[in-house]
Amino acid sequence: MEIERRIEKYWDERSENFSEVRRRELAGADAEGWLEYIESKLPSRAPLRILDVGTGAGFFALLMARRGHEVIGVDMSREMIKRARLNADDLKLRAEFRLMNAQRLDFDDETFDAVLSRNLTWTLPDVERAYRDWHRVLKVGGVMLNFDSDYGDKDFGDVVTCSRSGVDNDQLDECGAIKNALAISRCRRPSWDEKFLSGIGFDVSIDEDIAPSVHRDNTLDFDRIALFAITAVKK
Repeated sequence: MEIERRIEKYWDERSENFSEVRRRELAGADAEGWLEYIESKLPSRAPLRILDVGTGAGFFALLMARRGHEVIGVDMSREMIKRARLNADDLKLRAEFRLMNAQRLDFDDETFDAVLSRNLTWTLPDVERAYRDWHRVLKVGGVMLNFDSDYGDKDFGDVVTCSRSGVDNDQLDECGAIKNALAISRCRRPSWDEKFLSGIGFDVSIDEDIAPSVHRDNTLDFDRIALFAITAVKK
C-alpha cells in the first residue's frame, strides 16, 4: 500500500532525532509520570506479557522492561526498530523488538496481558482493523492503553515549533499531508475511539488530557494538543 510506504519512509527519516527525545524522557522526570499512570491501569498480577505497538525507539517497551515485564515492541519502520534495539543494548534492558505492521499482528490470539501504544493511531491507514487485531491478541481481562491526540482537524504549523522539536519544515509538511490523507483524521477523537472500541468487546474509559501528569520534564517540548488516554479492558 502506497500510503503505508510513505508513512514508513517518514518515520525512518525521523528516527534519529525521535530516539534522542525518547532517551531524554527515559532518563528524566517524564519516565516517572508515565510509569505512575500506566501502572495504575495495568492488571495487578506480575510479571505481565506486554505488547508495545508502534514502539518507535522503544520508550514504552524499555520503561516496562525496567519493571521486570516480558515485553515485545513492534514497529513498521526498520530504522525505528534499529534505534530501539540500540537503546535496549545501551541501557542493558531486556526487550524484544520486531518489524511488524500494527494493523496485521503476527501473534496468536490471547497472547498478551496488555497492549500499549503512544502517538500511533492518528497515523494508521486503518484504525478499525488495528483495534480489532489488538483486541484479538489480548487475553480476556487484558487491558489496552492507547495514548494519542486529535490531530485530524489541526494544522501542524500552528501547534509544532520546528526549531525546538527537531522536525524540519519539509518533514512537517509531509506529516501534515499524510495526516490529511487518512480516514481517521475525519473522526473526532477520543469519542470516536470510545464508541468503536465499546462495539468490539471492550469496557472503555477515557482521560481527556494526561499531558500535565506525564510531561514533567520542562527541558522537553511537546505540541500543544491534548494527550488523551484510552483504557480498554477486554470483556
